[in-house]
Amino acid sequence: MIGQYKKLRIAKIRPSGVYLEAGEAGPGDTVLLPAGQLPEGAKEGDDLEVFIYRDSLGHLAATVKKPAAQLGGLAYLKVVETTEAGAYLDWGLDFDLFLPLSEQKYRVQAGKSYLVAVETGRNGRLIATTDIYKYLKPAESFNKNDQVTGTVYSIRKDIGALVAVNNQYYGLIPESEQYSDIKPGDMVEVRVTRVREDGKLDLSPRKLSHEQMEGDAGLILEKINEKGGSLPLNDKSSPTDIKIQLNMSKSAFKRAVGRLLKENKIEQSGESLVLRNPVDGP
Repeated sequence: MIGQYKKLRIAKIRPSGVYLEAGEAGPGDTVLLPAGQLPEGAKEGDDLEVFIYRDSLGHLAATVKKPAAQLGGLAYLKVVETTEAGAYLDWGLDFDLFLPLSEQKYRVQAGKSYLVAVETGRNGRLIATTDIYKYLKPAESFNKNDQVTGTVYSIRKDIGALVAVNNQYYGLIPESEQYSDIKPGDMVEVRVTRVREDGKLDLSPRKLSHEQMEGDAGLILEKINEKGGSLPLNDKSSPTDIKIQLNMSKSAFKRAVGRLLKENKIEQSGESLVLRNPVDGP
């Protein structure tokens, strides 16, 4: 019952609040709904759909407001405050959802949003956790090269960035496909590169090579201009140097450079790429 929507009968309406019959949660007990939340026209004996939680004293309480997620659900929530004990997240109710320090797989920051799951803590109250892997599920009806969105929820060294596709399905950006600095909480637009037999998705932030080439070529021209007309890279540069300066793979770099050379927009000079002088153009 805790953390879920339930239809409860209005037992008593008092100035201090509305008392709802607890039903199977505690026959004969009541659940308090704040007086200001009673819908217009509601009266004793009516059934009311409410969200059930435990208040700061551990008592059953109700609200007609809709939280961003129920028990066991996932939601992308903003951190409104951090303390030594944990963080508080805005989830659409009059009170914030507590994210204990022990449930933070990575340290969250005030003002940023993260994907969390709603659980019950040891005291029976609702809490959040960033440990969301067990709440995700195998992908449904995705195909290779589909463009999808997701939220990064973990960075694993030598493995890659774990992504919740559509905030509900297993996804991974392999380390070899990471060309920018992404962190837990970041929302990403990615392409499905493989649908595994277990329903997990391999992802890439890059488009298909022929689509990506135009953007890569534009980036190289931009970097050459930023460097005063000369960029210290060429087709013999190491993949590491290319990734550091351009956030792209060597193969993508060579494709884009080949296009720019063919279009007479750049030329190779020693170990660098330089802009062609306009008078040298066709």
